[in-house]
Amino acid sequence: MGPAGSQNAGAIARHPCQSPLVPLPPLTPVRDSLPARTFPFVNYAIIAANIAVFLLENSTVASGVSADRLAFTWGLVPRRLLLDPALGTETIFTSMFMHGSLGHLAGNMLFLWIFGDNVEDALGHVRYVAFYLLGGVGAAVAQVLVQPTSLIPMVGASGAIAAVLAAYAFLYPLASVTVINPVFLLWFFYGIFLHLPAWLVIGEFFVISLWDALANNAQGGIAFMAHVGGFLAGALLLGPFMAGRVRVDRYATWERWARRRGEYGRDQWYS
Repeated sequence: MGPAGSQNAGAIARHPCQSPLVPLPPLTPVRDSLPARTFPFVNYAIIAANIAVFLLENSTVASGVSADRLAFTWGLVPRRLLLDPALGTETIFTSMFMHGSLGHLAGNMLFLWIFGDNVEDALGHVRYVAFYLLGGVGAAVAQVLVQPTSLIPMVGASGAIAAVLAAYAFLYPLASVTVINPVFLLWFFYGIFLHLPAWLVIGEFFVISLWDALANNAQGGIAFMAHVGGFLAGALLLGPFMAGRVRVDRYATWERWARRRGEYGRDQWYS
């Protein structure tokens, strides 16, 4: 399951490409090939915070509070935000750490686990926090703009994670990502796992989200436009957030090594 979209408390989180109108099969990542130079403690802390909030949600519901009431109080309700921004603004951030089901949480955290560490490595720890939160804000703005009168609470980290995916795709487009082969019959020819470039895996996520945002809106409880908004926010924010930072990955390292080897070879040839 990919980043399951923001949803109301009663809806079951689904991968966007489970929509019957989407012609593409899902590409579920398992791991990527890029090591991080620094320990991604911020990314781990965000994952831990999401898990902690989910456990708190469940304990609150177990104590007798209605799940719908909890979602409406702390989730992002577009109409409430527009009518009373002072009261609703905080829910932009609280909703980013809430999830409607274990599957919703697991799908989002899987994507964040795989892709977040390298983005944090590129941006730096402090900038990564701001980038993640602003990505979530961009996702919320997009969803509110397309459904300003909606009274359905929007919860989930997928908007902020979409921003992280955009950053990863632009920073490391050729990084190898291992995904589960989505076509069972092809398992016998290519195996259970496929190794695809990041631009293809993440690009499929964006295309599916955009398609569903335009064709299906929020069927199945998934706020597809939040995915699109988060992704575009991440793409736009990446440049400013990378200001003064040096991009280093195995591809850049390889290019520098090859250039040094070439220069050394020419020097020796003409000496």
